[in-house]
Amino acid sequence: VQLVESGGGLVQAGGSLRLSCAASGRTFRTYAVGWFRQAPGKEREFVSAVSWTGGTTYYLDSVKGRFTISRDSVKDTVYLQMNSLKPEDTAVYYCAASRQGYASRSLSVYDSWGQGTQVTVSS
Repeated sequence: VQLVESGGGLVQAGGSLRLSCAASGRTFRTYAVGWFRQAPGKEREFVSAVSWTGGTTYYLDSVKGRFTISRDSVKDTVYLQMNSLKPEDTAVYYCAASRQGYASRSLSVYDSWGQGTQVTVSS
């Protein structure tokens, strides 16, 4: 599958953004999807993931209660709603898809990656 992220931008602390991950490929609805982020000088880290059914979701502790992952199987799109954004959320956000279908925090299970979208939160 091919993935394209969108929805990033510049926002003030406390603001919201919704990231989208649009996929091409007939089997995308059977893939789990994860969101990861990478800040300058730091390693890429897990943010959130959703299983192929949408029934299982995981979140990084620091985003719990602020971020919500969801998927629209008709549109073959996964969303990451980000509320109450903080400057430490600033990073390039990537979506990734895993043919294994189950949500995972591990980068290694994801087969396909998007190009990333920049999120900048000003204080």
